[in-house]
Amino acid sequence: MARSTAAFGGWSREELISRIVQLEKTSTTKRVEASDDARSTNAFDASAYPRRKIALKFTYHGAHYSGLEYQVLPSSLPTVEGVLFDALVRHRLIDPLGGLQGCGWEKCGRTDKGVSAAAQVVSLWVRSALGERKQQREVTEENVTEENLSPEAESSQQSPADDQLEGDLAMMGDWDEPPTNAALEKPAETTSEIPYVSKINRALPPTIRILAWSPVSDDFSARFSCRWRHYKYFFHPRGLDISAMQDAALRLIGEHDFRNLCRVDASKQLTSFNRRILSASIDPVEEDPNLYVLNLRGTAFLYNQVRHIMAVLFLVGTRLEQPSVIAALLNPDADNPRAPSREGEPQPPVVSCKPFYEMADPFPLVLWDTGYDEDAVSWQVDHKADAEVTPSTHPNSSDNVHDTMQAFLERSEIHTALDAHFLRAAAKYHRPSPQYFPIRGEGVAPVQKNSVLAVPLGGGRTYRRGGEYTPLLLRERNLPVEEINSRWRLGKGAKRLERKAASVTEAE
Repeated sequence: MARSTAAFGGWSREELISRIVQLEKTSTTKRVEASDDARSTNAFDASAYPRRKIALKFTYHGAHYSGLEYQVLPSSLPTVEGVLFDALVRHRLIDPLGGLQGCGWEKCGRTDKGVSAAAQVVSLWVRSALGERKQQREVTEENVTEENLSPEAESSQQSPADDQLEGDLAMMGDWDEPPTNAALEKPAETTSEIPYVSKINRALPPTIRILAWSPVSDDFSARFSCRWRHYKYFFHPRGLDISAMQDAALRLIGEHDFRNLCRVDASKQLTSFNRRILSASIDPVEEDPNLYVLNLRGTAFLYNQVRHIMAVLFLVGTRLEQPSVIAALLNPDADNPRAPSREGEPQPPVVSCKPFYEMADPFPLVLWDTGYDEDAVSWQVDHKADAEVTPSTHPNSSDNVHDTMQAFLERSEIHTALDAHFLRAAAKYHRPSPQYFPIRGEGVAPVQKNSVLAVPLGGGRTYRRGGEYTPLLLRERNLPVEEINSRWRLGKGAKRLERKAASVTEAE
């Protein structure tokens, strides 16, 4: 700063400005090169970090998503897996280039659009803070810090033009030197793992919350290691015979062929539809005595199985069907007929193909719980106990899953109160439709000829049937499963194989 400026005494104003512009261009070029170098160097390299396999337990509100499963084609709403994957990528817990397959992604159970979960589980490989990290880069001639340069090397890098400058202008040649990126020191070893729960939740919308995580073995599978799944379907009992529904639900317990109580997914090419139901019951909801819930626990479930079961239970509850219809729908094999479910009942008819009927609404359905062996998982959170959660340990209120869920509940209760008042306002001017269900129920009007029946589908939805009701076993039937599978193989399946073969040929 004390250098003489006499050397510039003979420079004209234009010459000084020209020199400043030249230096600014050089400085800008250095900044751009440095920025590009920083971006390439700081790109996330998943292979440079230790990894571990974990399981994540999480909840989501299905009304906001196009189902759990990631979809290649655009959908009207995001998928839960897509949003969760993006959150993991944002915090550099997985390699975005590898996709779901690259991190060994497996899910416990698939849920469709509108269906929720309180204990969904996925297993995958993620970045870990435990273990040694690979050395990032070696020092090269192009990648050195200013501290590593000797005085001779530093002076040799000085521009010849800079030697002609003195005073403040001479210092301009040192402005905006590109940031260096020498080999980083190995980070200190740590015994603390990444706070997976709070970290991932920060990148998720409040309609998806990570509840806990667990370290798992390398061969753990969220799908195949699961011992049972527990589904709940909530419904209003208005117009329903709860005791008849309970009778029908009990007939589901055991191992049965459920091909008539599911949707056949031909792309899976299933030939066996046997599934084991461990427990089934219709119970009052503890938190709301005005509601009931189907509790259904089984080892595994077929596509849309719970919604089909609930649709038939609604028909039983309205007394349009008898509880024994369950036994008939579970009797598809004439060569191996099932016995009556109750003593004194006749032999159930064989129903080899599924009758046409509409399945129940997805909104009230939730995957409530999932079961694993005790030694397979050890669920944990970022804080050992609620007592440890203080403003200092939990500065971000969005990290507190309980507070988020409580806020949702309070808002839902306000919605319920508002809807109740809207109904009261409408009741001053409009009368309800005649109530025909349950048929022959006390205080229920008899079904008149040409009456329109509003058959419940759950979630406040109904489908309206005019004229005489057609029993399930007298309705038109779907194609046999074998024919459905065969048609898919010859149609969509064949086209899919052609596309795969073409893509393999192009890759070669």
